[in-house]
Amino acid sequence: MNTKRKFSLTTLFISSVLAIALVGCSNQQANSTPSPAVNESASTEAPLTETPASQDQNSQYPIVIKHAFGETTIESKPERVATIQWANHDVVLALGVVPVGFSAANFGVQDDSGLLPWTSKKLDELGVKDPNVFMDTDGLDFEAISDSKPDVILAAYSGITQEDYDLLSQIAPVVAYPTAPWTTTWREQVTLNATGMGMVTEGEQLIKDTEDMINEKVSAYPQIKGKKVVWVNFSAEDMSKLHIYTPVDSRVSFLHELGMVDPESITKLITDPNSYSLSLSAENAEALNDADLIVGYGNDELYQAIKADPLLGKIPAIQRGSVAFIESDTPLVAAGTPNPLSISYTIDDYLKLIGGAIDKINE
Repeated sequence: MNTKRKFSLTTLFISSVLAIALVGCSNQQANSTPSPAVNESASTEAPLTETPASQDQNSQYPIVIKHAFGETTIESKPERVATIQWANHDVVLALGVVPVGFSAANFGVQDDSGLLPWTSKKLDELGVKDPNVFMDTDGLDFEAISDSKPDVILAAYSGITQEDYDLLSQIAPVVAYPTAPWTTTWREQVTLNATGMGMVTEGEQLIKDTEDMINEKVSAYPQIKGKKVVWVNFSAEDMSKLHIYTPVDSRVSFLHELGMVDPESITKLITDPNSYSLSLSAENAEALNDADLIVGYGNDELYQAIKADPLLGKIPAIQRGSVAFIESDTPLVAAGTPNPLSISYTIDDYLKLIGGAIDKINE
């Protein structure tokens, strides 16, 4: 593994100015939509990876990984793995490796640990009591990431920008998302991160095991198969606008995996195939009329407000109660963007919520 330079915050700032000058006219700048993850403070003495990654016999170095910002070359087997932003650390943990540093979750956490329950559970299984958690509420903590002395930085599911990528690449090779921010499916997360760790075969097995588990769980809910679903976020403060996640969003792609499909009335409105969201005026809410099920973030109070709205209340799924609202600050709200650990931890509750909402079609 090439020796990595330890960057001070001042050095990174100077480097950022140079990086911006070099890429000022680049059209590769990523969408800067805020990350669904924040981080907690990191100690300057980061622990070594607790469980060494096994050497995948199929991994021959150097490894070249293509992504949205170009290509990343990993010269030799990484021994110290750091991850940033959302869920990447869970993939690493699921593969039996403890990151030398990782970002904290910023929603769904029910204490001040920054850890979601499935992350805590896996850390306990691996015997880790004091993980190194980054704090990047106001942006990535480049100094803390550098202090963890990583051999590779995994960001397969993230919203990093070109500038972020350039700075991180001065610390260690970076595995970024394949096409657009926040659109990486859980399978792609596993494939990219496992490749970056030199654990391709283990990643393939993790995908298979997760698929088998999902298929077994879904078999108990045959009423879900083929139903038309839309993930819609409503606001009680402003009922005039709707926020819809598109099929490339990992939340929606997971609903597809559970057996549901998109209404054509929604897919025909999508003009950018790489965008994970779509804005819709309430005046055009009839586009939701074909939905058998509406999934979103909210509670019964929000549902009652939507049902009383003169426009939104006319949507058939709203009228009959075929709505699966996920309440904030719960583990299930964080599982909307799935990974192998979160899926296994929450799938029973998720399927029960969805299945119950669909059952109202025949009531």
